[in-house]
Amino acid sequence: MVVKDTLHQTEEKMKKAIESTQRYFNEVRTGRATAALVEGMRADYYGTPTMLKQLATISVPEAHLLIIQPWDPSVIVEIEKVVLKSNLGVMPSNDGKIIRLSFPPVSKERRDELAKVIKKMAEDGRVSLRTIRRDANESVKKLETDKLISEDDRFRGQEQVQKITERYIANIDKILEEKEKEISGS
Repeated sequence: MVVKDTLHQTEEKMKKAIESTQRYFNEVRTGRATAALVEGMRADYYGTPTMLKQLATISVPEAHLLIIQPWDPSVIVEIEKVVLKSNLGVMPSNDGKIIRLSFPPVSKERRDELAKVIKKMAEDGRVSLRTIRRDANESVKKLETDKLISEDDRFRGQEQVQKITERYIANIDKILEEKEKEISGS
């Protein structure tokens, strides 16, 4: 029972690490417009930092164009500021009602650079998972040291921690592979 609690906590932490890695991947611009590039950005809305997806409709009418249409036109200037401060590298244009973001095609050099960036992100995600694994293994060892579980239970617990870790590392590898295809195909 005690080992199951540790395994459950480990799995929850690993899920969060995967979600974090996925968020970082979503922020990488591949030349294709996607709502994920801007929806998490926060604009000042009457003194409160608010995510763009809560302030506006974000649509992608074509592969290299993203449109942000705020529900309240008074916030358009704030949204424009946030987009300019971001690392998207695009100039927003607005007509008073909507903001257009036009994404130019990505050069070969930039694709190579992006490939390196996402590989580093994936490795950071794996390191995070390994750190969680190490902490879980230490918790299981402590349970044995405190005489709460047997040596066999410790080995089984550590084996299960390893299986969970391998599953989540495979998940990161899959996400990386998909992002690499997206970068090379844009």
